[in-house]
Amino acid sequence: MLAPKRLLTAIALTLIGTAAQAADEVVVYSSRIDELIKPVFDAYTEKTGVKVKFITDKEAPLMQRIKAEGENATADLLLTVDAGNLWQAEQMGILQPFTSKVIDANIPLQYRAASHAWTGLSLRARTLAYSTERVKPSEMTTYEALADKQWEGRLCLRTAKKVYNQSLTATLIETHGAAKTEEIIKGWVNNLATDVFSDDTAVLEAIAAGQCDVGIVNTYYYGRLHKQKPALPVKLFWPNQADRGVHVNLSGIGLTKYAPHPEAAKALVEWMTTPEAQKIFADVNQEFPANPSVKPSAEVEAWGKFIPDTLPVEVAGLRQAEAIRLMDRAGWN
Repeated sequence: MLAPKRLLTAIALTLIGTAAQAADEVVVYSSRIDELIKPVFDAYTEKTGVKVKFITDKEAPLMQRIKAEGENATADLLLTVDAGNLWQAEQMGILQPFTSKVIDANIPLQYRAASHAWTGLSLRARTLAYSTERVKPSEMTTYEALADKQWEGRLCLRTAKKVYNQSLTATLIETHGAAKTEEIIKGWVNNLATDVFSDDTAVLEAIAAGQCDVGIVNTYYYGRLHKQKPALPVKLFWPNQADRGVHVNLSGIGLTKYAPHPEAAKALVEWMTTPEAQKIFADVNQEFPANPSVKPSAEVEAWGKFIPDTLPVEVAGLRQAEAIRLMDRAGWN
């Protein structure tokens, strides 16, 4: 007899085949670039015969486009990064909730919207990166400790305008409250070695070049740069392992409010949570699978295991506006 989880997967694949007969294409608006999504969509087409067409752009223009199209929608699905963006899409009224036993079985509750408007597909940790030439791992402990005097003139950060940092700050507010979080952020700003950077790759390169000793980055940026430069004198460190854990965010997907092919789109989302699709999607993106039954790639696994923060990722959206105001007050631009 099939175990319950395997049985649900088998049922999902049967339903996927049924839905595939109802539509011969699904349209996805994606803020992830072609090379990061095409392999998984090609695999789905090969499996079901359903073509997956996709349009890529930044998340804000895509969400505005879905809003403007209204009932004359082109997109069935919105695929984007960060729970803060997915929450924003839900608030704009451009997503519709749907329930699925398959998704519920495959993706942990903390990585899904309570409203069922979206689900996570892959995970990334926003963690510490440090110089292997100037920093010992024993010197580091937590995100909060980067505000300490010992890191004065040694810290690099990406701009506060990026949602990744807004989401991290939102979780700090949820954990510590606004007053304590503002104190932490002011400490980070005071410890900056240089002006903030436009992206995480620049932070990593600055650490390698000696401009700073430590920074905060998403793990996949490290993976991409390390692949290009294996001798990079920078490593990742998992903070807060004695308390709340590492901040984890996601890339995720939601069904648009006026999806032209809703059943076929739901079938695609369900398949994307199965082990087969999770392996393809996470490996290509150098991320962690959102389905806990799937192992990460050997490269990602080599970074080591960590305890993740168990806060629901929706906190990133719920406290986004508050986080932006707080970062501005603290001088993080």
